[in-house]
Amino acid sequence: MTVLIGRKVSPQLGSTDYQRITVTRYAGALGAVIDGVDLAQELDDATIAEIRRALIDHLVVFFRGQDMTCEQHLAFARRFGTLNQHDQVKGMDAYPDIIEVRQEPSDTRNFGGAWHGDVTYLPEPPLGSILYAKEVPPVGGDTLWANLYLAYEDLSPGYRAMIDRLTVIHTPALIYGTKSMDWSKDSSVKSAPTEAAHYEVEHPLVRVHPESGRRLFYVSGAYTPRFKDMTEEESAPLIDYLMYQATREPFTCRWRWQAGDVAFWDNRATLHYALNDYHGHRRVMHRVTINGERPVGIG
Repeated sequence: MTVLIGRKVSPQLGSTDYQRITVTRYAGALGAVIDGVDLAQELDDATIAEIRRALIDHLVVFFRGQDMTCEQHLAFARRFGTLNQHDQVKGMDAYPDIIEVRQEPSDTRNFGGAWHGDVTYLPEPPLGSILYAKEVPPVGGDTLWANLYLAYEDLSPGYRAMIDRLTVIHTPALIYGTKSMDWSKDSSVKSAPTEAAHYEVEHPLVRVHPESGRRLFYVSGAYTPRFKDMTEEESAPLIDYLMYQATREPFTCRWRWQAGDVAFWDNRATLHYALNDYHGHRRVMHRVTINGERPVGIG
């Protein structure tokens, strides 16, 4: 296997000719911190365009020290597209487009505690999500992201040729279906097992990003249990390897949250993982998700 990190210049290096914002690279594989922006304000089109460019360049962007109301959070997210209401998890009563990712000190299960992309089982999976830290534990509760471009590009030419035309099945059944764990028993997430989660959607395993034009492999943990026309047992060795490849340390970054931080990630080219290492403490985050498009494979 040929490791490309260190000898290939990646677009994650980003452009330096930003006029409205300051963008500082955060980690080697992905991530950047954006300064000079108050997300509570109504931003002009040029600033929004630069934030979007930074997102495409760096895959996840972070804003520190923000102070937003729910209305301002939603207004910022709408500048990038229409909003998604989670089909399995209930949003806030007053703001159904916001999921309150709340973990109380007595909770033992956390939301997002495995590598995944958000609701990739939809026919048109999200463009991205914007997560706002309202209350964080004194230590722990970090989130990790993984760069699916680098994970794909690091594969050997023969391996890429083998997977380029495969179709993968995405489904919420294993997480939210009738045989899944009842979230209400050990977490504060508003979700319970349901028959409505037993559906499947087909997506190309290798998709072409609609804005960067780069290729990546589109696996999403328990949301992708098998390939089309294969059993889960037959699919497991390849899916397990791709998940291992996607989340190797050189392809990841890790963010330590402070109250007021905001993370905006490209859900089309990353996976993420919320660590559950803060038992006995409260963590409250607000998540808004932006609708995307149907994945397109290699033509």
